[in-house]
Amino acid sequence: MLRKLVLLGSDEIALAAFAAARALPEVEVVAVYSQPDRPAGRGQEVRPNPVAAWARAEGLTLLQPEKLEASDAVVLRGFQADLGVVMAYGQLLKDDFLAATRLGFVNFHGSLLPLLRGATPVEGALAAGLKETGVSLQQVVRKLDAGPIHASVSTSILPNEGRVALRARLGVLAGELATSALPSILAATSQAISQDEAKVTYARRLARADAPLDFRQPAEQLHGRVLALEGWPGSTFDHAGVTLKVGSAFADAAVSTEAPGRILAAGRDGIRIACGLGSLVVKSLQRPGGKMLPAAEFLAGHPLIVGEQLISAEMPAFVADRPFPRLPKA
Repeated sequence: MLRKLVLLGSDEIALAAFAAARALPEVEVVAVYSQPDRPAGRGQEVRPNPVAAWARAEGLTLLQPEKLEASDAVVLRGFQADLGVVMAYGQLLKDDFLAATRLGFVNFHGSLLPLLRGATPVEGALAAGLKETGVSLQQVVRKLDAGPIHASVSTSILPNEGRVALRARLGVLAGELATSALPSILAATSQAISQDEAKVTYARRLARADAPLDFRQPAEQLHGRVLALEGWPGSTFDHAGVTLKVGSAFADAAVSTEAPGRILAAGRDGIRIACGLGSLVVKSLQRPGGKMLPAAEFLAGHPLIVGEQLISAEMPAFVADRPFPRLPKA
């Protein structure tokens, strides 16, 4: 019997899962929902997101509503879909939309639920220093990431693994999970298990204001922050009136008696900065408008002097045991 799927996603992390879902025997993708094309890059050229580009290249029906309305639920019902499959779509699904497919919707989420519900589970895992994370396949309900779990797969977070590499690996795992778990969901034989609400944590949306580092915190925490914010918004500190962006860094647990933010060393081996516990060794840096450079090359054009005191900034937590207030999209 032919099963009809609709796919909802906007981010590259969803591509492997969507390709795997489409490749299932006796499955037809009748529509793909994705965010509208938007300006991107330095030239602000209007471009499709990765999922929209994939759908067009594959000749699939592509729908890109700015905001899902009641009329979109009517359109969805017209597809007579059996199941909706979601990953990193970027819009909340209301009751009328959730009811417009025979089996509802399932969502691939980049954490081991109930840990790290919310918009940034990958970044939350790195910032929290977790040793393990994974992908969960949950039934979608109106409460954020709270639906019962059909299946999950776990993976260790590798030493010094940043956001880009971890997201890529989780995308591959989501594809494998799609192949193994979606058939039983489509056959209505999967037994989803309720989440343990006593273990719930939340990962909030990131903001540009998250970039500045607080050297009063332990070096290990700063290292996790650098890994989590890789790319955007990045991790920064101010020096001589210039905001410098940190590329790679590592934490050194050696005890220092210097004040947090004091530059302990600056040379070919990196810029060593005292922290609340241990020190952060910055291996590469970038000036505004410049390239990311190894420490030795960077210091040749922008000296940082041993003994200088860097200013710390408050670092709001990414992860909490209760929902964060909703922030506007950055």
